[in-house]
Amino acid sequence: MKTHKDLNVWKDSTDMVVEIYRLTVKFPKEEIFCLIPQLRRAAISIPSNISEGASRNQKREFIRFLRIAIGSLSEVETQLIISAKLNYLNENDQTKVLYQVNKIRAQLTGLIKNLELKLQ
Repeated sequence: MKTHKDLNVWKDSTDMVVEIYRLTVKFPKEEIFCLIPQLRRAAISIPSNISEGASRNQKREFIRFLRIAIGSLSEVETQLIISAKLNYLNENDQTKVLYQVNKIRAQLTGLIKNLELKLQ
């Protein structure tokens, strides 16, 4: 691996951040201090933790940061479900972004398993 920018999971998670920004622009103004920043921060945390972990050059540290990214991903998923229940997302947008969440979760889980195997 050259850098975090070479990882598909990092690329996909940055794409998801952009999608979340696109979607949250449409949220009601009363969410400007609550759900919008919470969702954006959790989303940004995912590629940020991937890049920070990759920069540590230690597999155990990288795994730790990848697990933090999974936690942030779970936050994003929960906040998207809440947003959909509040009718802030249409069904098409919800389906698209939750697909991204599931894809990124699988990528993170696979990367962790791969790194753990290399530790043995």
